[in-house]
Amino acid sequence: MIETPRLLLRAWRESDREPFRRMNRDPRVMEFFPKLLSGVESDELADRIGAALERRGFGLFAAEVRESGAFAGFIGLSVPSFEAHFTPCVEIGWRLDVPYWNQGLATEGAQAVLRYGFEVVGLGEIVSFTAAVNLRSIRVMEKLGMRHDPADDFDHPSLPEGHLRRHVLYRLAKQDRPGGLSH
Repeated sequence: MIETPRLLLRAWRESDREPFRRMNRDPRVMEFFPKLLSGVESDELADRIGAALERRGFGLFAAEVRESGAFAGFIGLSVPSFEAHFTPCVEIGWRLDVPYWNQGLATEGAQAVLRYGFEVVGLGEIVSFTAAVNLRSIRVMEKLGMRHDPADDFDHPSLPEGHLRRHVLYRLAKQDRPGGLSH
């Protein structure tokens, strides 16, 4: 478990499934994904996330709001399953439900996950990527001190042609992390 002032990042629970299903059916949450997920697809994703977390000792942690105990989404690390010029790698990512947007929770949780990735997992670099039109996630990457080189941008090989296929890639090397991430 990873604790921040407002979040607990933890293993998934059965009680997380229904709010996760609801989140993955919300067009606002899924705006930069190819489609909304059915309940079955959402459960299958939760199963894959949980299995990866157990297998690797890191993964996409369920994000719980400390004050209320509510499931807010996920924040964590994953290993992309596609091939690109920057793989193999470890990616930091997040998906939060709409009521938890614009409160700094993604940044707060991601800062803790970066520390975990560098100090506990022992990673030398962590990347993040998103559709080039996803300005909210790009802003989080910038707040984390991640760096963007337009030469790294790519067409996501798992996505069809269209506005979501072009992705931006941000990187953060352990030695370049901001001072706030060093403790």
